[in-house]
Amino acid sequence: MKKYFLSLAVVSLFYTQSGACAWSDPDYEYFNLFTQSIIKDKSYLPFLHSYSTRFYTDFKPSLIPDENIESWKRYFNNQLSYAQTEYLVNKMNMNDLNALKKGSPTNQLLVALGPGFYQKYLEGIDYLIEAKYLEPYMKINYIETADSFYYREPGTGKNATNLDYNKTIAALTSLYNAAKNPEIKQRYGYQLVRFNHYTRNYDAAVKAFKAYVEPLRLKGAPYIMALDQLAGAQRGLGMNSEANWNFFQVFRDSKSRKESAFVSMKLSDTASFNNILKRAATDEDKNMAYFLLGYEDFNNPIPVMEKMFDINPDSEILKVMAVRSINELERSYLPIYYYNDDNSNAVQKHTADKNTRQNATETAEPKKEELSFWQKIVRFFKNLFSSKKDKNSPDGKADQSDDELLDNPDRIPVFTRNNYWYDDKTRDFLDDLEKFTSKTKEKSKDEYWQIADAYLKFLKKDYKASTEILENIKTSNPEYTEEIKRMKVLNDIVSQPKIDADYEDHLMKDYSEYFAEKPEVKKDSTETDEYNYYGEVPSTADFLKDVLANRYFLQGEDGKSFLMNNKLSDLQYSPNSSLVKSVEEFYRKPNKTQFEQQIIAKNINDVGNIDAFFAVIYGDRAMRQADFEKAKSYYAKAQNFSGIPRSEWNYDEKRVTPLKYPAGAYNGFSNIPDLVFGHNVWISYQSAPEESMKKEDYSAFPFIRPNMNKLELADALIQLKKAGNGKDEKSAAANQLIGNVLYNTSILGYYRQLFVMDLDNSNGGKYYFDNSERANPYKYYYKGFPDRIYIEPDNFDLAINYYKRALNTSTNKEQKARILFQMASAEQGKYYQYEAKHPSNVDYSDPKWSEKSDAYQKQLDQIKNQKYRTYFSLLKSQYADTETAKNLMGSCTYFSYFMK
Repeated sequence: MKKYFLSLAVVSLFYTQSGACAWSDPDYEYFNLFTQSIIKDKSYLPFLHSYSTRFYTDFKPSLIPDENIESWKRYFNNQLSYAQTEYLVNKMNMNDLNALKKGSPTNQLLVALGPGFYQKYLEGIDYLIEAKYLEPYMKINYIETADSFYYREPGTGKNATNLDYNKTIAALTSLYNAAKNPEIKQRYGYQLVRFNHYTRNYDAAVKAFKAYVEPLRLKGAPYIMALDQLAGAQRGLGMNSEANWNFFQVFRDSKSRKESAFVSMKLSDTASFNNILKRAATDEDKNMAYFLLGYEDFNNPIPVMEKMFDINPDSEILKVMAVRSINELERSYLPIYYYNDDNSNAVQKHTADKNTRQNATETAEPKKEELSFWQKIVRFFKNLFSSKKDKNSPDGKADQSDDELLDNPDRIPVFTRNNYWYDDKTRDFLDDLEKFTSKTKEKSKDEYWQIADAYLKFLKKDYKASTEILENIKTSNPEYTEEIKRMKVLNDIVSQPKIDADYEDHLMKDYSEYFAEKPEVKKDSTETDEYNYYGEVPSTADFLKDVLANRYFLQGEDGKSFLMNNKLSDLQYSPNSSLVKSVEEFYRKPNKTQFEQQIIAKNINDVGNIDAFFAVIYGDRAMRQADFEKAKSYYAKAQNFSGIPRSEWNYDEKRVTPLKYPAGAYNGFSNIPDLVFGHNVWISYQSAPEESMKKEDYSAFPFIRPNMNKLELADALIQLKKAGNGKDEKSAAANQLIGNVLYNTSILGYYRQLFVMDLDNSNGGKYYFDNSERANPYKYYYKGFPDRIYIEPDNFDLAINYYKRALNTSTNKEQKARILFQMASAEQGKYYQYEAKHPSNVDYSDPKWSEKSDAYQKQLDQIKNQKYRTYFSLLKSQYADTETAKNLMGSCTYFSYFMK
């Protein structure tokens, strides 16, 4: 199993907008519900499906038997176990064997075998002594070339050329001639071939194989090992066709050398494959050849599998191809994230429709449906008596029937191509594979095909048929049994139309093992981790939680859906009012089921005072809507707010702990400076407040304090609102200050973090105009919530309306100029919102991309000047002579450009 470490720097990336980041591992981005490794022939485990490595590695190497060790075990008449044999052959020190030969063994295994062990197997022991002497040198001498990599794996520095060539050949030849046992004799022949190969005496290696290996007519492990070396020598001689065929035979006959033989084969063109196919004399050879072809080109595996089926439907490698195909489909149907949400679909639709619109920058009016007189009457009475609600509203979702819920196309599993490693050739071949599997299970005796067929029906949401197949499978294979058991659970949960209290009780009673918290397994102190850590491998339990989160989402239970995959504190990253309300309703729900208490409510984590946490979110939204009275009522309930729940690395405790806010620091509720009533000197979010902002004259409003909390701020705004009802300069100033607060806390303002549960104004997803849509961007469920923005957009008209009151009341021309500039800035925000909703959709591959993009930008500029420059125009035409306008030209580059 691959293990990884996750640095704190990488942890922070989870709270940024990210698609497919550079650290992603595609083999950790699906659930592997259909266990690939259930294939019976474990020698093919490296050829299971993997994206992160060339060969599949998620298995214990000991699962693949080594034919060389098995051969030695038979040689020793099974006196040793497989593990003992492997230790003796591969790991035991040469000195231990020499001590055995001298009759004074010290190694415990050799002592236990007794004094007669050497005499009984002296030829084999003598060979192992010679082989262990040679082994450190058995590497080909490295020759630097222009195409060589600069870095090489560190090693002993020894290679075959460090041995005296003539003496070594003479010694091995003498030992070969002296050996009586044919298998031991052939092993010496293997050493002769290997030594010549590694000293680059390729022609001598070929001759050695013909002289010392072939004549013995043994086709066991030594022969396979020698054939592997022969093929390497033939590659050195440029005999590529012969080398490929011999590597192919090694691949076919060996259990432990398939991966290395596959790498050594060079099947980069059709001719190489055809040469092997021509030589394939048996059905097994042909089947193997087609497997190699299908393995290399896997975009559409069905045609190759059909050829393999025609040869032998019981072929083990056909099952390998099938399991790879199933895994490929599973990655499409069951990714750990579904990225193709409603927003992306809307963008695609916008692109498709754009060419049909007469005005590329205006949203076309929907085409009205022409109804006959009778249709109008029918529709009238349907609307009059229908009690159906909007299917997209929470109430409408809750009113759905079982059939409507089951027919919802967004019920997981769902086919999607949104994972980043897919290319244009990727397609949904589920129907074709299901037909193939159904056909094969009738011909093959292996229960594997029935399990595969049941799983494909599960992906197609035919849960009844899938369960029926599983119920009828009779098998004694423990891996098959485990897979069947898991699939029955999957079918039960995924086929349930609605998750209600009774079904939640069923989950806890019958499937608690998938939902209960597992105790953390402590690692042995000697255990080391080989790779960087990307997180735990997605499990069946994770998938079931996603399914349930999706079901709750489709049922309109957004709060439960959210808490299946997120913590309560995650609401800070996107405090959407309707979602927050649903989460709060679940939090306050009395008589929660055991499932709700133990599985969902456990994600209501520490946010300090929970009531205060919700009150701050609601109060912030009311402030953004300029409903100061409502905001005050919420903030009055939030005075126990302990701060936005952030974390920091505690160097003393060496762990992540809750953030401790320094005295005087803004914590989401307290310590708001009076500069929030001021105006920009220049736009620089990174500069200190005193550098970016300038105070207004607050002398007429003593209730504006230098430092306030949100309750005090809301109260100050209420008092300003009352003062703004007059017709004098004081009322003008009051309305101007309210407008300033609304603008300064908008997405454009220096204090934009105040009412969106953020700590500072540094750039991030909360401040992207293209994410501020009112529609729910989620199509499935709320997984990965911190990575997606779901905040109601600013209403810049609120600030503009207060500025208008100030403008109409004020008689001070300089003040009017300042107010107009503030109104123009807010109007700029309205344009940015428009622009974000109408992105350019010119394809980069379009040969006229530059020309079309320029034309589109000109249309945007025209609309901007016609609809979103009202107050800049007034400022230019009526107030250009004011000191305020002149100063603005010096500090605002855009205004200076506009004035010119």
